[in-house]
Amino acid sequence: MAPSIAGYTWHDAYNFAIVNPGQASAAILLAWPLFIAFAAVCVVLSPLVFPGAMLVAYVLNKRGAQPVEKPRPKAVAAGQGASYAEMYPEVQPKANLSPVPKYAKWVDPVKPTAAFDVINKIMKERIMVIDGAMGTAVQKYKLSEDDFRGERYKNHTHDLKGNNDCLVITRPDVIEEIHNAYLAAGADIIETNTFNSTMISQADYELDKKEEVYLLNKTAAQLAKKCCVEFTKKNPAKPRFAAGAVGPTNKTLSVSPSVENPAFRGCTYDEIVEAYYEQVEALIDGGVDVLLVETIFDTLNAKAAMFAIDMFFEKWGQKIPVFVSGTIVDNSGRTLSGQTNEAFWNSMSHAKPIAIGLNCALGAKDMVPYIENLSRVADCWVFCYPNAGLPNAMGGYDQKGAEMAEDCRVFPDEGLINAIGGCCGTTDEHIKCLADMVATYKPREKHDVPDIMRLSGLEPFNYAPNEKDYRKTFINLGERCNVAGSTIFKKAIVDGNYEKALAIALKQVENGAHVIDVNMDDGLIDGESAMTRFVNLMVSEPDVSKVPFMIDSSKFHVVEAGLKCSQGKCIMNSISLKGGEEEFLNQAKIVKRHGAAVVVMAFDEEGQAATEAEKVRICCRAYKLLVEKVGFNPQDIIFDPNILTIGTGMEEHNNYGVDFINATREIKRLCPGCKISGGVSNLAFSFRGNEPVRRAFHSAFLYHACKAGMDMGIVNAAQVEEDVYEKIDKELLEYVEDVLLNRCSNATERMLEFAATLDPKSKPTALRKKGAEGGAGTTKKDDAKAWRNQTVGKRLEHALVKGIDEFCIADTEECRTNGDYKTPLEIIEGPLMDGMNVVGDLFGAGKMFLPQVIKSARVMKKSVGHLIPFMEEEKRLNGGSGEASNAGVFLIATVKGDVHDIGKNIVAVVLGCNNFKVIDIGVMCPKDKIIDALKEHNADICGLSGLITPSLDEMVDMAKAMEAEGMKIPLLIGGATTSKMHTAVKLAPNYSGGVVHVLDASRAVPVAQTLMDKNKRGEYLEDINETYAEMREEFYAGLEDRKYLTISQARDTAAKCAVDFKSPEHTPVTPQFTGVKALVDVPIADVIDYIDWNPFFQVWQLRGRYPNRGYPKIFNDETVGAEAKKLYEEAQRMLKSIMDNKRLKLNGIIGFYPANSVGDDIEVYADESRTTKTHTFHTLRQQAEKDVDEPYMALSDFIAPKDSGVKDYLGMFVATAGIGLHELTAEFKAANDDYSYIMAEALADRLAEAFAELMHEKVRKEHWGYAKDEKFNCEDLLKVKYQGIRPAPGYPSQPDHTEKATMWDLMKVQEEIGVELTESFAMLPSASVSGLYFAGKCSQYFNVGKITADQVKEYADRKGQDFKTAEKWLSPILSYEP
Repeated sequence: MAPSIAGYTWHDAYNFAIVNPGQASAAILLAWPLFIAFAAVCVVLSPLVFPGAMLVAYVLNKRGAQPVEKPRPKAVAAGQGASYAEMYPEVQPKANLSPVPKYAKWVDPVKPTAAFDVINKIMKERIMVIDGAMGTAVQKYKLSEDDFRGERYKNHTHDLKGNNDCLVITRPDVIEEIHNAYLAAGADIIETNTFNSTMISQADYELDKKEEVYLLNKTAAQLAKKCCVEFTKKNPAKPRFAAGAVGPTNKTLSVSPSVENPAFRGCTYDEIVEAYYEQVEALIDGGVDVLLVETIFDTLNAKAAMFAIDMFFEKWGQKIPVFVSGTIVDNSGRTLSGQTNEAFWNSMSHAKPIAIGLNCALGAKDMVPYIENLSRVADCWVFCYPNAGLPNAMGGYDQKGAEMAEDCRVFPDEGLINAIGGCCGTTDEHIKCLADMVATYKPREKHDVPDIMRLSGLEPFNYAPNEKDYRKTFINLGERCNVAGSTIFKKAIVDGNYEKALAIALKQVENGAHVIDVNMDDGLIDGESAMTRFVNLMVSEPDVSKVPFMIDSSKFHVVEAGLKCSQGKCIMNSISLKGGEEEFLNQAKIVKRHGAAVVVMAFDEEGQAATEAEKVRICCRAYKLLVEKVGFNPQDIIFDPNILTIGTGMEEHNNYGVDFINATREIKRLCPGCKISGGVSNLAFSFRGNEPVRRAFHSAFLYHACKAGMDMGIVNAAQVEEDVYEKIDKELLEYVEDVLLNRCSNATERMLEFAATLDPKSKPTALRKKGAEGGAGTTKKDDAKAWRNQTVGKRLEHALVKGIDEFCIADTEECRTNGDYKTPLEIIEGPLMDGMNVVGDLFGAGKMFLPQVIKSARVMKKSVGHLIPFMEEEKRLNGGSGEASNAGVFLIATVKGDVHDIGKNIVAVVLGCNNFKVIDIGVMCPKDKIIDALKEHNADICGLSGLITPSLDEMVDMAKAMEAEGMKIPLLIGGATTSKMHTAVKLAPNYSGGVVHVLDASRAVPVAQTLMDKNKRGEYLEDINETYAEMREEFYAGLEDRKYLTISQARDTAAKCAVDFKSPEHTPVTPQFTGVKALVDVPIADVIDYIDWNPFFQVWQLRGRYPNRGYPKIFNDETVGAEAKKLYEEAQRMLKSIMDNKRLKLNGIIGFYPANSVGDDIEVYADESRTTKTHTFHTLRQQAEKDVDEPYMALSDFIAPKDSGVKDYLGMFVATAGIGLHELTAEFKAANDDYSYIMAEALADRLAEAFAELMHEKVRKEHWGYAKDEKFNCEDLLKVKYQGIRPAPGYPSQPDHTEKATMWDLMKVQEEIGVELTESFAMLPSASVSGLYFAGKCSQYFNVGKITADQVKEYADRKGQDFKTAEKWLSPILSYEP
């Protein structure tokens, strides 16, 4: 039957007629209203019109006539009321849609044990208590090697002391006693002593045998369970639970043990899974009630543990509750492998732990914000078991139970937890205090969280779509790491250039990719190997791995290889029904076990879905299988309904775009919670090579597909961000949408004709025709010096912010002469200070770094230096002050006896950048000089700096002197040897004007600004004083609690463990010479390779965050990497200049002498007869009580005793790189170049340390020769892997600086190499290093720590000092207040 054409436009009628001439003729004949309206005309003309019209239509049809172009409403129509539906009827929902199916709830075939209901009930009612540290408790027993060996391991080939896990077999009485103590203290849950009971960790003790590991775990489980059963019998109302402790192992799957090869891993995912599976099987065989996967520093290790646990549960047919506990390593809030704790939750939530928490690394106070965050994001129970505060200087824990309980009170107060316990440093006393504290609190209420897709890299990626406009929340899946999508990436992989491939990944993230798609499917590439290597490499680059990965392959084993490398929650791309339901379900279960979201392709046994109906049918079938038979979270199901190529010229392809868009809407309606994705570049494959057309297709497609609910797509992230739909050239868009929406059958031909007129390299938002110049929309790279076209004031401001000194003198002179500024002072207070204010703000906000700030100061000083003569002349002529206003006068000095000033100089520059007038009176300043300068300059604030420990006493004297003078200006304290505690205890009580410890230059500015604010100063100092008062109380209380051995008792411990210097292992080696050898003018080139660059970056306050801490990884850091690289390059240029122009001279001296120990002293002899003692070195011995059974050391222990008859030797050295430094820095200062003189000082320090490292290597291999065959690279040397030590007087192993005097006298140091000692025993030049050489294998670095008065008195007697003098020099290490 012919259709009605009453509503057709002439375009419609014409097009209909040439396509269907027969039906058109019938329709015209049946249109009777037409005959009535034009009856007369029709009667007269009908013999001609109708046959003629029919004939024309048939002819046009046979000749292939094209339809006329049918216009759609233009963009302006929207403003006239046209809706999206009216403008685009092709992609609108149909009427009479089928109802949404009801899906059956998944039933887990693995049945839960009764422990689930019991624990859930308890956690709803009260806060449960977990036990405390096992290691801390074991240490109290002071067990010997025999205790660890027992009968079973009596003849074991490796020492076992320290392997606490084997005590369940060799000393079960000890472990049982510890368990019972924790249960008696109120613990509901005790952990098995199996933290290291995996094959991997036990390899350290050569116990990595399956039978041994099984025995350790099962025995430990039985022992803990036995204790729990006994306590539950005593009080059935309080059931106790044995938790199988599953530690992190001593391997990490996310971090390479090789600096040279960041893609390398020390073990494989499968090895970790196998080790965990064996442990879990034994623990459950032993009867544990729950599993505790704890101390997770690498989430991938934990994912492997959960993978193993899930596999075992499936085999067992049952499951027990699993607790999961991560570890935040510092206040960055991240795990060791770099994840934030919300990202950690996103990675672990698939495993459905009964509880999630944190333990170890932090004390309770520092853990609060992270538990608060976990409590917010997790929909399960939450727990924590922090350390007993933070470790002290010796690695121990001082916090008592009651104090820890008070620190932990915030957790129940805020309703954050359902369970609490203790980690490192906690004992049964701590657990009892915690149990008592939480007894009165209600537990946290478990809550639901928004039902959204949650992915993660190092950071969480939570996808909450904007359902009104999916384009606003569209997820860009970066396509450039797909070998099918990027020829450049493919070539890099084929060539093995993985660094280049990684750079492509990084560029995508920088360009806006939310997820990185990785695909290695190519015949030239071993997909599994390439995937493993590249994902490992991406994981090692935090700027890439902060986003989630999409692991993409048509080969399931390749995808799984990628999943095994990523700690984050990935997207797996893809699985399908192509191989049937059995394969589909098996693969889906594995993906779920890995914790990944899954992409499902619209394929089935019949092939690829092309039409809307096929796409909807296959996706609905797959969805039903996933949610009903696998238990997949609908939010993690992503369908790819196949974006197929349009514009091919084949009629059956014309509707592919419309079919995808309409299928998207329907799939999302019928499959609640699912997501839609696709490979967008497939769409316009026909137009590859024509950039504007191809990109316009992508933009238009995303616009319409997102209207229908498309969530994400594999795209070129940068182009998608740039090619905004509304900005696409309107003419181009008309052609594109005719093809995309299949508006007319000749749309492709018209598109090709139009495309042929375009410049194929132009952009869809800045279209160019072939041969035409770039239009208004084109962009050119800005001229690097376009800022030179700004006004002179703005040019100066720009130069200051960017640190460009090339034009500053000329611009300053232009300001002075152009008439805009009446006086030079106006220039300083105008454009120069405007620029410095910007610098100060940026530095304070962390957007500029110290090297940049110092460069800015260089520009400022040069400009001001140019103006000073004119200001002086103006002042002479009119008597004006000629001085700029400032934020305050800050006088800064390095105290008497100390020559170190790098840190002081940096503080001075940074303060100057913030408009403080800084008076720097230099180094080695006695208190009288400082007092006089404070008065002369009417200073508002005084800053004191010092590096060596004697400087601490000078600062105390200075504080007393200021108090005696009645001064009230604040005193700021800084420098490497200073501390907040020393300031609180020693300085603050001696000065009432206010004393503040400042950590570094970045802190100095806000402190100084606050002190200069009259409204804030009083309250700020009051708060500081209260804090310091609390610290003093804590310090003195600690002195009371701390226990010390007498010096006699300490020596007895050393005597029991004395080294047998007659044994072959410890027989001293005779040096190649005795006496001294001066090394004068050593070439700098010889020491370059020995430079440790890490302290260099610390001087400039550039610190990378994990995993980019340290050189050279700092260059990869997101925040400071670029500046660190720039700084390093500038340092190399200066280093080259210093070498080429011989500006610095390296001098050194080494000496070897016959020596023997006598008690705690080392006697040095004139010759090998050892009859004449020439000098004595006095050493100090440890006295603070230790938790472990080891000797209390002194350096003399490393030299053979005189009464042993063994001939031993002592070496010593001094190295300097400071000869010529004073003259070099003076030149830079004269040029107002702060940046360069600080750089020179920092480099000189590094050269001195490197020179000392080179000298020590030559001593070991040549001059002393006790390690001739040593083969270490520079990295090994910096990690002190070699034999022997070189401790320096004034440092932890010998804290007395006065011992340097003996070295100087013995070697005639000043006369030989020009290095002298100040009255405080600082070395001058400051870029100098000195120390003693000990060669024996027994020698090691240690910290003397605090000492008591009995040793001080005896030490003074041995040195011939009076007691008070000895106390003065040893004051930093006294255990008492003198």
